[in-house]
Amino acid sequence: MSTEHSFYLKLSCPDRPGIVHAVSGFLFSLGANILDSAQFGDSRTGEFFMRVHFQQVGGDPGLDALRKSFADLADEFGMRWELHDASVKPRVVIMVSKIGHCLNDLLFRYRTGQLQIEIPAIISNHKDFYQLAAGYDIPFHHLPLQKATPEAKAAQEARVMEIVDQHDTDLVVLARYMQILSADMCEKLSGRAINIHHSFLPSFKGAKPYYQAFDRGVKLIGATAHYVTSDLDEGPIIEQEVERVDHNMTPEQLTAIGRDVECVTLARAVKWHAEHRILLNGHKTVVFR
Repeated sequence: MSTEHSFYLKLSCPDRPGIVHAVSGFLFSLGANILDSAQFGDSRTGEFFMRVHFQQVGGDPGLDALRKSFADLADEFGMRWELHDASVKPRVVIMVSKIGHCLNDLLFRYRTGQLQIEIPAIISNHKDFYQLAAGYDIPFHHLPLQKATPEAKAAQEARVMEIVDQHDTDLVVLARYMQILSADMCEKLSGRAINIHHSFLPSFKGAKPYYQAFDRGVKLIGATAHYVTSDLDEGPIIEQEVERVDHNMTPEQLTAIGRDVECVTLARAVKWHAEHRILLNGHKTVVFR
């Protein structure tokens, strides 16, 4: 009997002939129907990347059985792989400070079904957006950093990780969370934390980057979404977007445009992660849009 249950398989491994044939043959042997498939061979690194969205027909063995069945083939090709149930929405914890445009945008897209995710918690070091969180019926955790000491930061991050672990979190989104994460926390969240920032770095650091950009007469405003690493703002890039500006615009207008670009860029990155479209390729990413 036909089912509409579908799955996402994504993998990477050393490139060699026969990978696509082996994967498609494996799925055919299970009676699966491939809905879409994408692959990329990196000639510079010799690595192969693949994402397959397939539907189980003629019986549904379930996710655990599929993973067990695929393990031998994965070992044969030396694959790093993940297999996910497409009906399960990733659980996303959002962190924010005092600038809320990205948070507000993500919540709207979540509520309207544009982002197929669950948001079990919002974490902030300020109280500014507790009412916004309440409007979406999402628990809001205020975890202030009263003192900028290593002990206080470690205690606050430990509480953050408690919340992340408590909710079986798949992804943490830093939606303009204006605190630098420790190397230990970056390691714990490796591959499952996304940050957003303007793309003027490293030129315009610190406060009011759009005002600094105005003073320099920039002609392009951009934003970058990337995975979080201990190298500040230098993690593998997922998405970037730009908008042209000109001399007629005020610093306030540049700021408004920049925030719009940040929202769109971050939303795309979260969507692609939730749909298992991103694979790490060293310090870069492969994104099957």
